[in-house]
Amino acid sequence: MTPPLTGLILAGGQGSRMGGVDKGLVALDGRPMVAHVIARLAPQVDALLINANRNADTYAAFGVPVVADRHAGFVGPLAGLDAGLHRAGDGWVVTCPCDSPFAPRDLVARLLAAAQAANADVAMARADGQAQPVFLLAHTRSAGALAAYLAGGGRKIDRWVTAQKHVIVDFDDCPDAFANINTLDELAQHQKP
Repeated sequence: MTPPLTGLILAGGQGSRMGGVDKGLVALDGRPMVAHVIARLAPQVDALLINANRNADTYAAFGVPVVADRHAGFVGPLAGLDAGLHRAGDGWVVTCPCDSPFAPRDLVARLLAAAQAANADVAMARADGQAQPVFLLAHTRSAGALAAYLAGGGRKIDRWVTAQKHVIVDFDDCPDAFANINTLDELAQHQKP
């Protein structure tokens, strides 16, 4: 029996490369990017959470519980994972950024199968030879190790992942699924005509 799976949409950043706007709320093809991510991730998990450090009421209007970082100062994606691991209870948490509306429809199944096969606590995606560290599956038993890493000043996802019992999962068959939209130019490139 598989422990519960919680999808965690990472929307806690400052959106600095997009002029400071909240990227999850920026419209792509007439809908906020976070709505695209919800549509991709919800069918793959038992529950959803959104990690956001501003506009919590706007995100809550999507019908998904919102959790803020437990660390002040926009620490980064690991702080979002930390918040999600502490909120989720026992089981697995899978992360997907709010600016990645094309996430694989089998992201969770592939990460989970690899983690279980390797008896790992963490699984991280890789596509086209590039790590995709914000597409991460972590068991809640890793929450203590992550909290300690953050408390010690650690911020790099790859460094934390490699210190855990982990597995890297190749998604070379769908590298475009990991495209994220960080700038207004990238947003324009992905808008449908």
